[in-house]
Amino acid sequence: MAKGKIKVTTENIFPIIKKFLYSDHEIFLRELIANATDATKKLKALSSVGDFKGDIGDDKIEIILDKKAKTLTVKDKGIGMTEEEVKKYINQIAFSGAEEFVGKFKDQEDAAGIIGKFGLGFYSSYMVASKVQIITKSYKDEPAVIWECDGSPEFSLKNHDKKERGTEIVLHIAEDSTEFLEEARISALLKKYCKFMPIPIQFGEKSEWVDNKKGKKDKDGKIEKEEVKVANIVNNPSPAWTKSPSSLGEEDYSSFYRELYPMNFEDPLFNIHLNVDYPFNLTGILYFPKISPNMEVQKDKIQLYSRQVFITDSVEGIVPDFLTLLHGVIDSPDIPLNVSRSYLQSDGAVKKIASHISKKVSDKLEELFKKDRADFESKWDDIKIFIEYGILSDEKFAERAKKFTLYKTAEGKYYTMDELTEKIKPTQTDKDNKLVYLYTNDIEGQHSFVEAAKNKGYEVLVMNTHLTAHLVGKLEQTMENTTFARVDADTIDKLINKNEDIPSKLDDKEKEKLKPVIEEVMPKEKFTVQFESMSETDQPMTIVQPEFMRRMKDMQAVGGGGMAMFGGAMPEMYNLVVNTNHPLIGKILKEKDKKKQAAITKRTADLALLSQNMLKGEELTKFINQSIELI
Repeated sequence: MAKGKIKVTTENIFPIIKKFLYSDHEIFLRELIANATDATKKLKALSSVGDFKGDIGDDKIEIILDKKAKTLTVKDKGIGMTEEEVKKYINQIAFSGAEEFVGKFKDQEDAAGIIGKFGLGFYSSYMVASKVQIITKSYKDEPAVIWECDGSPEFSLKNHDKKERGTEIVLHIAEDSTEFLEEARISALLKKYCKFMPIPIQFGEKSEWVDNKKGKKDKDGKIEKEEVKVANIVNNPSPAWTKSPSSLGEEDYSSFYRELYPMNFEDPLFNIHLNVDYPFNLTGILYFPKISPNMEVQKDKIQLYSRQVFITDSVEGIVPDFLTLLHGVIDSPDIPLNVSRSYLQSDGAVKKIASHISKKVSDKLEELFKKDRADFESKWDDIKIFIEYGILSDEKFAERAKKFTLYKTAEGKYYTMDELTEKIKPTQTDKDNKLVYLYTNDIEGQHSFVEAAKNKGYEVLVMNTHLTAHLVGKLEQTMENTTFARVDADTIDKLINKNEDIPSKLDDKEKEKLKPVIEEVMPKEKFTVQFESMSETDQPMTIVQPEFMRRMKDMQAVGGGGMAMFGGAMPEMYNLVVNTNHPLIGKILKEKDKKKQAAITKRTADLALLSQNMLKGEELTKFINQSIELI
C-alpha cells in the first residue's frame, strides 16, 4: 500500500484562482483593502500589548489610481512584512497570516477584528492584473523588500528603498480589465464594498471651502472663504451598528438610515438594534419601512457584513424570509462564508442566527405595543404585512405574535384576538356554537354588506392584504370552533345562522316558475340562482361569492391554495340570492307582460350588480338610461 502527499502544481493554480475562486472580479478591491485593514489592526494590537513602541500616526489606507501608468495601488501604514514573512505568507498559497496572528493574540480587541481567514484574498489581484508588485517594510528594524510576479509560478524578491512602515500593493491592470482604471468605477466599488470598513480609506482629494487663513474679509465684513484640497475619505469607520444602543438617540438612527439609503426620502417607522454576544456574535440595525398592503417592496435592502466588510445584500437564510422586507444592516463574524466571502455557507449556525433575529424582532414589537399602544395602533396598517407574513411562515413567531397582533374593525377600532373574541362571542356565535368572524377586504366596495352586518350589531374586520386568504385559513386551523367569512360571501343571516327561520311568501312551485325568468337575464355559467326567505326590508336580489371559491381565488393570486384541482385559473362563480319576501320579487312573478317582466327583472339584477361594483362599461350606461326612462 502506497502513501504520500498530494501536490498542487503552481502552473495550474493561477488560472483556477482567476476563473473560479471569486464569483465577481470586482471583489479584488474589497479583498486587498480588507488585507490592508488587517495589517493596520495588527499594528494596533501589537501597540496595545507593548510589542510595538513607535507612533502609529496616520493610519488611513490610500487607494491610488494612475491611469497613465495603468496601475492601481492599495497602500497601508500597518504592520508590514519582512522578507521571511513575504516568503511565508505570499509564496505559500492559502497560508493565512491573519489566522495565525489571531491565534497568537486572540485576547486583544484589535486582533479579534481581523478579517482575513483563508489566505487567498491577495491572489484575487490576478483576476484584473497582468503583474502585481508588493512593496513592504515591516515595523521591525529590517530592510524593505519588493516582491513581483506576473501570474506565472516565477517571482522575484529583492530589497527596496521604501522608508515608511507599511505595504503597497501595486496592480498593473491587464488589457481585459481597463474598466478598473476609471475613477468612477473605483469610486463605485469603494462605496459598495468599503463604505463602513473600520480604517479610514482615502481615494484622491476633494475640495472644501474654509475661512481664509489670512483673515481677509469681504465688503460685508465677513471672513472670505478659500478653496483647499483635503483627503477624500470614502468610508465611515464607526457606523451606528458598532456603537452601544445606549449611546444613540432617534436622530442617530435616522441619520444612519439616510446614510444607508440616501435616495429613500421616507423615514422608517421604527428600528431594532441587534447586539448579541452569546451564543454567537451579531450586531446590526433593522428598520421597519412603510409598506403598502400589496407588498410592492424590494427584498434586497438588508446588507450583510462580516467585521464591517460588505458581503452581500441577498440575506435569505440568515434573516427569516418574512423579515427580508426590512431594511438595515447585519454584521456577524460567526456567519459561515464560502472561501471567497461572496455568499453564505448553509449550516446550523445560520438557522440559530435567523431564529434569534426573529425572536428579537418579536420582543421589540411586544415592547412597543406595551409601551404605547396608541402609537402602535397608528403604525399598524403600515407594519401588519410583516406580521401576517411572519405568522404564516414562522411558527415560533406566530405564537409570540399573539400578544401584539391587532385586528382593525370597520369602525376603526383595534383589538387583539383575545379582546375581539371576548367582544363578539355573545353576538356572533351561530346555531352550531361556532364563532363567526366577519371581515371585508374592501370597505367601500362592500359597503352594503358591511352595513347589513353592522345593523345586526356585528363587528366586521378590515382584512385587506394579499395574504388575507392564507391568514384566515391559518387562523381557522389554529383556533377551535371558529370560522372566518367575508361579508359578501352570503346573506348576513346565512353567514351567522341563528336558526331564526322567516316564512317565505313564495312556495316551491312559484320559485320554480320564477327561476327561468331570472336565469334569462343572468348567465347560468356565472350565476347560480338561490332563493332565500329574508326580511322585506332586505335587498330584493343580492350577489354573493361563496367563501370557499372566493378564498381559493385570492390564494391563487399570491400562489398556493391547491389550484391544480381546477386545472389553472379559478372560475368566476357567484350566487344570485333572491329575497322571496321582497314586494318587488312578488311583482315580477305576477307580471303578465313578458317584456315588462324581463325589464323589471333585469333592472333589479343590475341593482345587485351595481352594489357589487360588477356593472361597468356599456351595461352600466344602459342601466342608467333605463332608470332615467323609468323615472
